[in-house]
Order: sequence, then structure tokens, then C-alpha cells
Amino acid sequence: MTLIALLVGIAYPSAASGIDAIRLRSTADNVVNFLNAAIDHAERRQQLVEVWISPKDNLLIARSPDLGFARRFQLPEPFHITAIRPVAEVSPDDPRRFLMYPGGTVPRLGIEITGNDGKKREIIVDPLTGMPRSELPVSDAPASAPSAPASPVVKSLGGANQ
Repeated sequence: MTLIALLVGIAYPSAASGIDAIRLRSTADNVVNFLNAAIDHAERRQQLVEVWISPKDNLLIARSPDLGFARRFQLPEPFHITAIRPVAEVSPDDPRRFLMYPGGTVPRLGIEITGNDGKKREIIVDPLTGMPRSELPVSDAPASAPSAPASPVVKSLGGANQ
């Protein structure tokens, strides 16, 4: 019985951390789907869509001017919106608004969400493809294998030592 308790005590933190990481990724994927629906509606219906992001309320709202399209996504409790990019000259808690124009370029947009354990995911809308995606922030990405240093290229311009 002591052995089982010891094994559970060793395995539980690892399992709990893994479940938190899965929940964070799932929440980020839900934000990606939310943004994708707003972008898709703007393109298919040829209607402007406003995306409203409130870090204070952990809330995203997307709506068309005639309210024929209105979506709301509340981040689940352990997760919070910690940053919205591009950075604007407003308080970090103030809501931000982005417009999705039909047939136009999708604005560059980044939303960083953080769990209570400090783990982060960033949702980025690429203006070239118009597709949102979820990824680890650059500061949290695992270090890649070191690459070999680039060798300097020496170009001979002629001279006595040729």
C-alpha cells in the first residue's frame, strides 16, 4: 500500500501538468475556431465583422452590423487573456476591436492566453493567409538543437596572394 501511495505521489504532478497543457491547447484551439468563424463569415457573406476582445472579462465577441452574425466565447476559468497584439496605446485591460473586411486583408492579430500555472499559448492571425493558428510563444518554445555556426565567406578580389 505504501508503494502505491509513493507511485501516485510521484506520478500525479506529471499527469496533472499534462492535463493542464491539454486544456490550454484545447482553449487556444477554441479561440482559433472562433476567429476562423468570424473571418469565414466576413468572406462568405460579404459582410463586415467586428471582433471585440476584452482581457478584463476574458471574453471574445464577433458580430456583424445587422447582428445576423453574433458569437461570444468566454475563456474557461483557469485561463486569462494576457496580451493582445499589435500593442496599442490603451490600458491592457481595455477592450480592443478588430474589423474583418470582406474581400480585404485580415488584420495582423495576436492573442496570448495564460493558465494559472504560467503556461502560455499564442493565437496568431496571419494577414497573408487569413488563417488563425495556435502556437507556443517564442519565449516559451523549446530550444531547438544548436546549429553549426555559419562559416564566413571570403571573397577574393585578386591580389598578390593568389
